[in-house]
Amino acid sequence: MKVAVVQTNPQFGEVRSNVVSAVKMMESAQADLYVLPELFNTGYNFVNTDEVLELAEPLPGPTSQQICEFAKKKSCYVVFGFAEKADAVYNSAALAGPSGILGVYRKVHLYDRETTLFAPGNLGFKVFDLPIGKIGIMICFDWFFPESARSLALKGAQLIAHPSNLVMTHCPDAMVTRCLENRVFAATADRVGREQRGGFDIKYIGLSEVVSPKGGILKRLSADREEIAVVEVDLTQAANKKINTRNDLFAQRRPDQYSL
Repeated sequence: MKVAVVQTNPQFGEVRSNVVSAVKMMESAQADLYVLPELFNTGYNFVNTDEVLELAEPLPGPTSQQICEFAKKKSCYVVFGFAEKADAVYNSAALAGPSGILGVYRKVHLYDRETTLFAPGNLGFKVFDLPIGKIGIMICFDWFFPESARSLALKGAQLIAHPSNLVMTHCPDAMVTRCLENRVFAATADRVGREQRGGFDIKYIGLSEVVSPKGGILKRLSADREEIAVVEVDLTQAANKKINTRNDLFAQRRPDQYSL
């Protein structure tokens, strides 16, 4: 299958133009699965909860409708980050396919001021069994917690879609470890640019990437440009958890020794 990481530079609050721009980028490259950044339609640097409530959307909503139209037109799948208005407001990522919305993940590990703006995710880590393969989803700061990727891998994920708005420089290299220790692919879609609002100044690092189960960086994008990259991957490689003939990463797990 072909996976695309889409690195955008959304302008805060300009939802319509941000979505149009992202769809135009996706239309420029053919893939089976596209991964868009975290909060790709709104921007990230919310000043207060009023702004979050104003820009959050239900599922389905205007943004998901446009993404679903693209997925149907191209017979593909898209993972996209957005502010979800439900029983509370969540930092979420939805999975769209040719038949519509297939599921949603709500960010479990909120970063910094997100803890004052969003409710913590309550749906757990999900794996979606698609015709193209088994796709798991986590969002940005989830990478800092090894349990996130491990939970998805234990549930059978072959590829982890990872919408992000990265500010810490460690993540691109850390994802090499996450893939290596779980023998899975990962597609981290970050954004670029800078948001200076309400006394908060945030610069994003870009460097979107696709990493292999053996920790190889198959593609890494720039730190400062809007770009899209497509990588062809063989997801069956994620089924092999062996390091050598005697060591199997999952078969040799010792849960009885891990209890606290």
